[in-house]
Amino acid sequence: MLGKNVKIEIFGTLAEKKLYSGFIVGRSHTDMRSVYIITNRPLHEKTDCTIIAIASCQNKSQTRLVGAPVNEIFYEPEIRARLNMISAKFDKLICMYEKSCGAVVYKKVPKDKIKILLVKNHNGKCWTFPKGHVELNESEKQTALREIKEETGLDVTIEPNFRQTSIYRPFGKIKKYVVFFLARATETAVSMQQSEIDYYLWVSIEDAMHLCSHDNDMKILAEVRRRFRK
Repeated sequence: MLGKNVKIEIFGTLAEKKLYSGFIVGRSHTDMRSVYIITNRPLHEKTDCTIIAIASCQNKSQTRLVGAPVNEIFYEPEIRARLNMISAKFDKLICMYEKSCGAVVYKKVPKDKIKILLVKNHNGKCWTFPKGHVELNESEKQTALREIKEETGLDVTIEPNFRQTSIYRPFGKIKKYVVFFLARATETAVSMQQSEIDYYLWVSIEDAMHLCSHDNDMKILAEVRRRFRK
């Protein structure tokens, strides 16, 4: 059901017009499934929605679909916050949309050369840049700074006028949206987060382009190289 567009009959308001209850309108009564609807606008009667999450509770063997009006996007922290408004406790939440923020971290070395920080985490097979999921009420830059500090121990300064995005679908319906900034390391001693990061490297931009294998990362590195050439 994740990512499916459905018509939902609104049954009632659950929390301050930010969470509704409803059911999927099917061909028969046996097709009807109850749904939580998350939105930032008032809803009335029937609404075209996308199923953006599946929430489950193991103790009660309970599963509930979560929908949102078509073209409204919500990420896991906001979905959990809305469900918590009605004390709906779920052990697992599979979300259609995921958002992460990070940065291409660099340092200057003698002769004004640039070194880029690459990391390889437990779940990944490729070299990439430090990043992590956005938490509730965080700005993109706040997320990037926090994740870089947590993963590498580095304090960095985000450069102005550089923001690149990557959008991809690694697992079928799940859509990942990643924002990368350019950040200068104010120190160079990396302290890896053992629970997340296996290895790190400081390399030239050209070497980084050889080591990175994802097309999105290559495009971002090309923008970084263009920035420094200016």
